[in-house]
Amino acid sequence: MSESIILYKLIILYMLNKVDFPLNNAQISDFILEKEYTTYFTIQQAISEMIDSDLIRAETIRNSSYYHLTQEGENTLNFFGNKISDAIIEDIHEYFKNNKFQLRNEGSILADYYKTTNQDFAVRCQVKEKDSNLIDLTLTVPTKEQAEAICNNWNEESQNIYAYIMKQLMHN
Repeated sequence: MSESIILYKLIILYMLNKVDFPLNNAQISDFILEKEYTTYFTIQQAISEMIDSDLIRAETIRNSSYYHLTQEGENTLNFFGNKISDAIIEDIHEYFKNNKFQLRNEGSILADYYKTTNQDFAVRCQVKEKDSNLIDLTLTVPTKEQAEAICNNWNEESQNIYAYIMKQLMHN
């Protein structure tokens, strides 16, 4: 295996280790492509190989793959992490410093839908913080268009909806 693909894998493991939420494919790719470390296809190869070897775990939500560091990935990073140069580590820290709020929101506010046995659509809307759910709401709607609209609006409205629910349920 080439030294460079090993480095790209270590970069991805390092990125996932530095955040307390999953990163999606676009977030990882944006950083690596922005720095011109390698090509999109090499990134995808590295990610695929890491999933196959259980270094990372993928979770798919509405056509986006979100990646989590596994224990095996953490062990690998601890053992080989010193192969990442200080300059690359600094680039990663700078990227997170400049984008952490946006990255966290993209990884923590989730919405997806699926067809039920009754031929309705169930829409699952979540807001996560670390590994726990702040809210996990499932709504059933009759059409795919309504399900898509709810998913699309959840990102913008989740804070207001959460605040409203909490206010309504906690008043005396």
